[in-house]
Amino acid sequence: MSSRRTVLSADLKERHVNMMAFSACIGFGLFLQSGKIVYIAGPGLAIVAIVLASSVMWSVIACLGEMTALFPVQGPLFESPGRFIDEAVGYATGWITWFAWVVILAAEVLAVAQLWKFRFDSAYLQDVGYPDRELGWSTGHYSPAVWVFLFLILIGLINLLPVRQYGQLEYVFGVIKILFISLLIIFNVLISAIQVVPHENHFWTWNKPWGFASDKLVVHPSAAETGTVITGDGGKFLALWTAVVASLFSFVGFETIAITAPENRDLEKHETIKLATKKLSMRITVLYILGTFVGGLNVPYDDPNLINIQINDIRAGQNSIFVLAAVRNHLQTWPSIFNGFFIFSATTSGINALYNSSRILHALASIPEAWPVWFQNTRRRLQRTTDRGVPLGTVTVSWSIGFIAFLAVKPFPSVVLGRITNNAVVSELISYSTICLSYIVFYHRIKEAANDPSLENRSAFNRDDKHYPYRTHGQLFRAYYGFVFCVLLIIFNNWRALYPPFSTADFISSYIGILAFFALVAAYHVKSDGWNPLGWKRNASMQLQRPPPKVVGPGRRRGQLEIPNPKRAIWDEENAKALWLFLWGWLK
Repeated sequence: MSSRRTVLSADLKERHVNMMAFSACIGFGLFLQSGKIVYIAGPGLAIVAIVLASSVMWSVIACLGEMTALFPVQGPLFESPGRFIDEAVGYATGWITWFAWVVILAAEVLAVAQLWKFRFDSAYLQDVGYPDRELGWSTGHYSPAVWVFLFLILIGLINLLPVRQYGQLEYVFGVIKILFISLLIIFNVLISAIQVVPHENHFWTWNKPWGFASDKLVVHPSAAETGTVITGDGGKFLALWTAVVASLFSFVGFETIAITAPENRDLEKHETIKLATKKLSMRITVLYILGTFVGGLNVPYDDPNLINIQINDIRAGQNSIFVLAAVRNHLQTWPSIFNGFFIFSATTSGINALYNSSRILHALASIPEAWPVWFQNTRRRLQRTTDRGVPLGTVTVSWSIGFIAFLAVKPFPSVVLGRITNNAVVSELISYSTICLSYIVFYHRIKEAANDPSLENRSAFNRDDKHYPYRTHGQLFRAYYGFVFCVLLIIFNNWRALYPPFSTADFISSYIGILAFFALVAAYHVKSDGWNPLGWKRNASMQLQRPPPKVVGPGRRRGQLEIPNPKRAIWDEENAKALWLFLWGWLK
């Protein structure tokens, strides 16, 4: 290992980045959380919740994508807030985002440990008419610590690979996930159409005695004897809000596109950021909506295994709506296959969580001001990379924090996992709100620069210029929308914890991230401006020249269909080639 090298290797191609971001978003969230969403809100209202959660992702990813495409800096998640809002806000955002990702790593490993406890209650199998008396794996008697240890080792080793080989693996993982989810959707459509167990119609779960939305919301489902039941329109609204919060964990990971920028060799040539953000938004939104919809066609929202999923509780494959669909239709073998794939999915998402956390920490290590004085030697060591560009120090530190996954040995690991994931979601929401606010300032700053005659490269800041790398319509409105929505979600993310009986553990896990963020901001201002808050000054550089803004060179813009010979048939050789390149650009 070189003792002086501190830079990452730009060896990732566009297809690697696309699948790394997709794989980061597809952990256990879609497979285990979708059932929780259906239980909370009902099959129809669950779709509305997914759409609302998608709109938040759609807004934030466009803000981050445009800023990163113009300024592909290392650590854009905290560099942009630091540059356009306040330096202290940027550093605080960096640290809570890093911690969120190591928490997500632990959550994914905890989920893997839980998934090995796959076993159905025999009374449930008998009630739904399953042909076998037992369904489950014999691995449930092993200590969860065994699985935590083995899978942490696997995740750590894969992250020590050179980034090109790592990207190749992630590409394979992402392709497998897309194919599996697509086949899972088709599978659920088929069993709904065939109806092995006859029902009145194909939308039986949407009709009485069930319906479009759940008819009640239990405030504390883990305490049925004291839980308050809310019905009516108020109950439906609170159910929708709770389902949106539950959905958001499934979408965390789209910022991987920006995190990979320093290692992306195709950044300028292929307009990677622009296409990757658009493709990821469409893929995730469509797959999550379809997956939740078809799952809700085959499993009623009051299924006992869905009811057992508490608001801060994630269990094993027997609580997955897709496994339940197979069981309720008396299909053998498939439930075990699905549970095995869920383990694969959570593992690969954990691999990506370690990648993201290590790159964020490496970016922080390049900024002396982000560290206390007595940590400068540690910072310099963390900044080093191997000869192949792997930040060995930051990978090791981030991986070691993942040992909190050994909480799986506690009596109620599923509750611990739920609280951990909730804490990570709040930290990510804080990061997303600062990104949206950064974009609002960024938008007005580049608008001023584009009209400044003293700047030689002012055309680079003109959003209407054909060489501007990434622009979306109505983005300023979307930034405001994303900011307001994220702030509301932060404040009311776990309103249940405040509802009697008060839950101290749930309240702390849901809101301690807010306190930590403002404590970090205050600590940086104390460091730079002293103890008097009245003397604290905003320190935002508004820098637009370092690094120089990136522009797209002359030629055809990717992602846009332009027919070379519009007067000829579409199967003309040049027209057909242009069509193929357009389709391949959106598919790969």
